[in-house]
Amino acid sequence: MPHLPRAGSIATAYTVDDFTDPWADRPYLLLQHGNGRSGAFWYRWIPYLSRFYRILRPDMRGLGQSTGSLDLDRDITLDALVGDLVALLDHLGAESIHYCGESMGGILGMALAARHPARVRTLTLVATPVFIEESMKERYAMGHGSRTDAMEAMGIRDWVAATTRGTRIPADTEPDLFDWYVDEFAKGDPDVQVAMSKLVNAANASDFLPDIDAPVLGLYPTSGQITSDAQEGLLRTGLKQFEMIHLPTGFHMVQLLHPATCANHVLRFCAAHDGITATDA
Repeated sequence: MPHLPRAGSIATAYTVDDFTDPWADRPYLLLQHGNGRSGAFWYRWIPYLSRFYRILRPDMRGLGQSTGSLDLDRDITLDALVGDLVALLDHLGAESIHYCGESMGGILGMALAARHPARVRTLTLVATPVFIEESMKERYAMGHGSRTDAMEAMGIRDWVAATTRGTRIPADTEPDLFDWYVDEFAKGDPDVQVAMSKLVNAANASDFLPDIDAPVLGLYPTSGQITSDAQEGLLRTGLKQFEMIHLPTGFHMVQLLHPATCANHVLRFCAAHDGITATDA
């Protein structure tokens, strides 16, 4: 896996999945994972997308294979994470990309599209909250003072298992997926996980919405537990070009629960913008 050096010992790890025709010169489609996860969590989408787009999957700093010594107060910020994305695009010579982010990864996408509009051709938000509502913060606190208090008291793996069972993945429907999700999430450095959670709790993307010029696709759960109807309303009124699609689940991880449907919607959305036919016929 290649790494792009950043400040100090920090390096951004990334994967490119490219099965496009060598003469096609297709743009990148960047898939950005959410809080606590890594680029590996997109594996179910790759067969559907990589035939038509060059798929770029970065790991956020401190997560996955993006290793390095971090000052958790200085290095885990929205500005730093957006800066990593811009540096990666510059490194790859990608003037503009299609961007798809899930949950916190979507918040990064909104920040990137608002601050660097020329770099984002289309933006897809997958179960992305505009902000974390107080009711959700209380649920994730699991009876402790806060989400981060719960993570520290319970341990990352137990906290992830308990919160995932209730909000992210129906454990009884796909038990192997549930176990894999918890195991992969729990591989992260506990201190980084806590710092990322503090960032997510404080994030609010409302101010980005009026400055996003790119067309936006939303893939959201029906009656989402983290993304409420009120937040969907903010997206509908705040974005210039917005298309919403609901998936038949109340759980948060729609990209893992409905991978083919989600990936094909993204493929259709990006291809329509580029004026290409994304079929093997």
